[in-house]
Amino acid sequence: MKISLNWLNDYVQIDADGGRIAQILSDLGFPTEGIEYIDGDTVIDIEVTSNRGDCLSHIGVAREVSAALGRPLRLPQIELPESDRKAADFLQVRIDDPELCNRYTARIITGVKVGPSPDWLRKRLEAVGVRTVNNVVDASNYAMMESGQPPHAFDYDKLSVGAIVVRKALAGERIVTIDETKCDLKPDMLIIADDKGPVAIAGVMGGLESEVSDATTTILLEDAHFDPVSIRTTGRALGIASEASFRFERQVDVENIDWASQRCAQLICRAAGGQVAKGVVDRHPVKRKIEPVKMRLSRMNMLLGIEVSADDVARIFTGLGFAPQAEADDVVVCTPPTWRHDVYREADLIEEVARSYGYDKIPVAGKINIEVAPVDKREKVLGRLRTFLAGCGFHETINVTFVDESTARLFDGPDVGYLGVKDESRKGANLLRRTLIGSLAGVLKSNYNAGNIPCRVYEIADTFLPAQGRELTQKTKLALVCDADFRRLRGVIEGLIAVVSRDAKIEFKPAELTWARAGAEVFVDQLPVGVAGIVSQEIAAGLDLGQADICAAELDFQTLLDAAGAVATARPIPRFPAIVRDLSLVVDENITWADISQAVAAKAPAELEELQFVGIYRGKPIAQGKKSVTASLRFRDEDGTLRHETVDEFEKAILNELTKKLAAQLRTV
Repeated sequence: MKISLNWLNDYVQIDADGGRIAQILSDLGFPTEGIEYIDGDTVIDIEVTSNRGDCLSHIGVAREVSAALGRPLRLPQIELPESDRKAADFLQVRIDDPELCNRYTARIITGVKVGPSPDWLRKRLEAVGVRTVNNVVDASNYAMMESGQPPHAFDYDKLSVGAIVVRKALAGERIVTIDETKCDLKPDMLIIADDKGPVAIAGVMGGLESEVSDATTTILLEDAHFDPVSIRTTGRALGIASEASFRFERQVDVENIDWASQRCAQLICRAAGGQVAKGVVDRHPVKRKIEPVKMRLSRMNMLLGIEVSADDVARIFTGLGFAPQAEADDVVVCTPPTWRHDVYREADLIEEVARSYGYDKIPVAGKINIEVAPVDKREKVLGRLRTFLAGCGFHETINVTFVDESTARLFDGPDVGYLGVKDESRKGANLLRRTLIGSLAGVLKSNYNAGNIPCRVYEIADTFLPAQGRELTQKTKLALVCDADFRRLRGVIEGLIAVVSRDAKIEFKPAELTWARAGAEVFVDQLPVGVAGIVSQEIAAGLDLGQADICAAELDFQTLLDAAGAVATARPIPRFPAIVRDLSLVVDENITWADISQAVAAKAPAELEELQFVGIYRGKPIAQGKKSVTASLRFRDEDGTLRHETVDEFEKAILNELTKKLAAQLRTV
C-alpha cells in the first residue's frame, strides 16, 4: 500500500520526514518496503497484513499515526450540492442474497461533465501508482484510496433501471468487464443486475456496457459491503483482480458506507460538476452487533513480560478508538470500532497494547530458561499405545480432519448429520470426520495402489459430532485398519487395552455396524469403548480394494485414558499343572462365539481357568450351512493336581449343555 505524506497530512498533522514516519509505521506492524520522492511528495510503500484491511487507505493509516503521535484525526467535512429530486425517484434497490451482500447504497449525481481530471486529483493518484482515466473514475479511485471503501460509478442512462438487484448469477449469464474480459458467470457468483441482466460482478469489476464515458451526464454511485470469501472465490474463478476486490476480500467498514458514499459524491461533484439527488437508497438487511471485549491487565503483563500501567493502556485504547472502560481493578472493557473486524478476543487487545506501547520495550533476557516438566498421563498412555502398535506391525498415519461426502456416507450411512465448511474453503473434502475409519481406509487404498501389501495403519485424532445448535462434540479416537484376519485385530485390541489396564475385563459383543458384514461392540469392565468389525465387500469394492479381507476398529481414547493407572492385582505362580482340552464343535452358521462362551460358562466348574477361541473351519466334510468352531479349555485346580478322569466329567457336562442349547455336535474327524 503506497501512502503519500502530502495526502496523509490532510488527516493528521505530520512534521517529521518520511524516514521517521516509516519507522513509526514499522514499529506499529506495517513494515516499509520502500520510500520514493515524487514531485515534492514522499511516498512510503508499506506492507499491510490481510487482517488489517482498514489500513488499505490513507485515513486508516492516519488513524495509526494519529494514535502514535497523540495528535487529533481530521476527517473531511462533507457538503453536497443537492438537486430537487430524490434518489428514490430514480431507482429502487433489492438484495436477494443478504448473506453475500449485507449493505448496498445508491446515490444519483446529475449534470456531470466527464473530462480530464484536475491537477490536484491526478497528482495524488499518480503518486500512489493509480492510473488516471477521467475525472469521474479518478474521483472514485481517490475516494477508495482515501477511505478504503471501493465505490463504483455506473452510467445511469445505460442501465435499464426499474431496480438494481444484488443477486447470484443465473446459469448461462455472461458479462464483458471494463477491461474487456469476457466472463461466463456461474450460479454461485454474486452480481449487480438491472432489468436486462448483469451490469457488474459484485465487488470485482464493472461491466463494459454501463461504463462511464465522455457522453455520461448522470451517475449511479454504488457503495456496498460484500462477503470477502465470495469476492475472492469469484475473482479467482474468473481470473480477475482489482483494487476494489483486494479491499473487499479483506473486509470493509459496513457502518461507514454511507459516509464513504457521501464523500465520493462530493469528490465527483468537485472534479466533474453536477448535483446530488437528495438522500440515498440504502439497503442494510442485517446490522452487525459489536460485542465488547474484555482484557485482564494481569494477563497482559504476564504475556508481555513487562508492566504496562493502566493509564498507558487507557491512552492506547482511546487513541485507537476502542472506547475503554474500567470494569474492575484488573479488567478493561473495550468496544472495537466498526473498522476493526480483527479484534474480538482478549489476545487481540493485548496485541494492540504490545505494538502501540513498543515491541522494543519488551526485554530480551541473556539466557533462556527451560523448565522441565514431567510427562502427563495422556502423553504416557499415548506413548505406550504407540510402542505396542509399532510392535504389532502398525504404522501411524496423520490425516486431514475433513473427508468427502462419498467416504463419509460409506462409513456412517446416508441419514447422518455432519458439520462442515463451505465448499469455497475446501473444494472436495469439506465434512468434519465423525469417524477415523474412512480416512484410514483411504490410506490403505493408497498403499495397495503402491503395492505396499500387507498394510496395517492406525491414527489417533479428534472426531466431530454435531450437538445442539451450532455446538459440536469433539472426541479423541484411536482407529485401526488392517488387511488381516479379524482374530489378529481382536488380539491387537485386547493387547492394547491390557497395556493400559492389565486386569481389565474385555468383551466383544455382536453389533450391527453400517460398514461391517460382521461387527462387534467392545467393552472394558462393562463400559463401551468402541467398535470393531470386518469391512463389507460392498464398501471394500467402493474403495477399489478388491476382495481383500479388511478389518477395522475404533476406540474412544478418553475411556482408555480413564482406565489407565489401575494397579495390577498380584497373582501367585500356579503350583499345579493345567489340563487343556480342545473341542471342535459343529454348529449352525448363525451361532456366534458369544453363544458358545455363554453355554460353556453355564456349566463351567470352578476349575475352568480359561476359554479361548482357536479357529473356524468351513468345507468338507462339514455340511452346508454348518461350521466347525474350535475352542480351547484350560482346567487347573489350585489345591492339587487334576486327574484326567475328573476333567472328562467337566468336559462331558459342558458338551451336554452345548448340545442342549446350541445343537452342537463334537467333530471327531
